[in-house]
Amino acid sequence: MDTGKELLFFFSALGAFNGLILGVYFFFFTKKKYLTNYFLGALLFALSIRIAKSVFVYFHPELPKLYLQFGLTACFFIGPCLYYFLKSAVEEINVMPNSWKLILAFWGTLIVTAGILYPYQEYPKLWSFYFIRIIYFQWFVYIVFSGITIHRVLKKIFNRKEKTSPSEMWFGMLYLGIFLLFLFYFLAIMGAPGATYISGAVVFSFILYLVISILLYRKKTEDLFLLNGQKNSVKKIDVAEAGIISEKLENTMNEKELYKNPNLTLQDLSQEINISSHQLSQFLNNNLGKNFTSFVNEFRINEACKIITSNDKLTLESVGYDVGFNSKSTFFAAFKKHTGTTPLNYQIQALQS
Repeated sequence: MDTGKELLFFFSALGAFNGLILGVYFFFFTKKKYLTNYFLGALLFALSIRIAKSVFVYFHPELPKLYLQFGLTACFFIGPCLYYFLKSAVEEINVMPNSWKLILAFWGTLIVTAGILYPYQEYPKLWSFYFIRIIYFQWFVYIVFSGITIHRVLKKIFNRKEKTSPSEMWFGMLYLGIFLLFLFYFLAIMGAPGATYISGAVVFSFILYLVISILLYRKKTEDLFLLNGQKNSVKKIDVAEAGIISEKLENTMNEKELYKNPNLTLQDLSQEINISSHQLSQFLNNNLGKNFTSFVNEFRINEACKIITSNDKLTLESVGYDVGFNSKSTFFAAFKKHTGTTPLNYQIQALQS
């Protein structure tokens, strides 16, 4: 191995190793524990394993096929971790929903079962042609969903007239970095001229060192995990301004029935009442003592109670969808949390009264 290849190997392998270390940091050593921390840690773990596989197989192609299978298995989690990392930041989710757990369990069960039944060592053509395309297609789908999730942030980054916050730039650069990484790997799979797996490893190392430099440069990093504002600020909005915001919220939510939109975001609502998402987040957390999801769910549950009381022909599941929930389990859990009883018990009590 000549000097150029040795440097390339060292730089790429060091990036994978540092990714694992940084993943451990986000999992266990950040002062403030947000769901975004854990998903970023998991994302770095998956990426590091995938990159390590690329590096070692590129320089030592005689290694057992097990290394290839291990790397592709980790690759299967890059897309979901990226999507939930951004989703938890945008929607201020700090407790993982059961639906997310089920989806991650499904992907894990699927790829592990496929690996046990069809190991790469015995089915190399199956993995190198079919499975790899399925894995990268899944990654691409999640990249698309992730882009939709932070489309407003990306728009601000590319629109030089709008000023971006440090957290917006952080999330946007991470997304664009993962997209670029995917692009390099995809081009390598398609056999594009000059595209190799090792180029993906180099891109990852560059992204990683950019992340590390940001963390070292900033004395305070907690705000990088709060896309919509500073949660650690306990300063309340003054009474007069809070009253105006509260009235705008009530009127907008009731008149336009925004809560019926299952994809409603904090940014959507803040634009409707002409205030910044940071100001709205501050008002909800510090003045009302609730997060965005709880606030919207209150309107949904109140509307659901009205429907259940006035119409016993609709199924409870359809009521949940009508008022803005995107799954039966989420509706039932939110209903019990806000009313102290299940939708079915509430319906029975309403019919008896």
